[in-house]
Amino acid sequence: MPRRFIESSLQSLAQPHNQPFQLNQQLIQQTNNIDAHTQATRFKLPPIALKPRHAETMVAAVDTSTIRIGETETGILMAVRGATVWKQDRKYRYARLGPFVFHVTEENKHEVFGMLERAYLISAFGQSRHSFPNLLQMPTRIASLLERWLQLMLSKTINKGVILFDGSLTAGTPDTPTSLMKDILSTARSRGNTVLAFSKMTTLRVNGHLITDLPFDYRPPYLVEMEGLKSKPPILLLGDVYVAKLAHGNYAFRLDIDREATFEQRVWSVEKLLANDLLSQSYPETLRLAHILCTFTANEVIAMQHFTTRKYGLKIVNRPDMHSLLFGAFGKGEHCS
Repeated sequence: MPRRFIESSLQSLAQPHNQPFQLNQQLIQQTNNIDAHTQATRFKLPPIALKPRHAETMVAAVDTSTIRIGETETGILMAVRGATVWKQDRKYRYARLGPFVFHVTEENKHEVFGMLERAYLISAFGQSRHSFPNLLQMPTRIASLLERWLQLMLSKTINKGVILFDGSLTAGTPDTPTSLMKDILSTARSRGNTVLAFSKMTTLRVNGHLITDLPFDYRPPYLVEMEGLKSKPPILLLGDVYVAKLAHGNYAFRLDIDREATFEQRVWSVEKLLANDLLSQSYPETLRLAHILCTFTANEVIAMQHFTTRKYGLKIVNRPDMHSLLFGAFGKGEHCS
């Protein structure tokens, strides 16, 4: 259990005593705009045909989520949770961390984020950020920090396995410093692991079409490698990009595989995944379970609201929805504008 997350959570909650807060149950999506800095040019054909490689291999995945519970007079009340799932001996097991509830304000954001960064990044990688996220970025940045720590823990504890990440292996963003991601991949590689990163959404296009929408007249499972990918600094691609269609159906995904792995290691790792995990709609069940286990339900949000109200004396207030007030039936809210 990450002790600093617990300490930072309790310290931040102890500050807003008797402050009212505005309810907000919006799930914060960790959108990925990295693709906008990457240009796709062409496919390397023909596709790589795959067949299940029946060698007993551990498959493990990690994911995190964050939700904004409400707003106070001085900041935001948020929660973050992470989950790791692994399959071994035909059984799924999991560890779920959180929820960690934070009250983040302009006054304490440097303290909250700095404490977590020092505990989980500087101690591991000897680096620090020169700038801190703004208040609205704090939920996704704290969730990202927890996700990188969980990825590192998997990389350190699994041997000769397949590790699944949610997203891409693109570095150079505030959420994913290049040196941090390189060290995670290097740690995994040193223990004989291969990292596969599945992106649920991508904006990469070839000839104007999304790479996951283009039809390939081949029988799945297969991989199609991208050639000529170019990224704009400071964005750096640490994995080679493939379109993966691993099961029958209409779905395909962008798949990033550690660039330092050999071609044989890449193919074998995906073939081991086919033999050791369920792949419904071409998506690994281990990664699907990690996402489900870290996602917040409505009942959990209500429980966290009651906890902060009773434990820390927060008074719930309901501010008017200005879009509905001003525009009536046409007021859809900012998220739909």
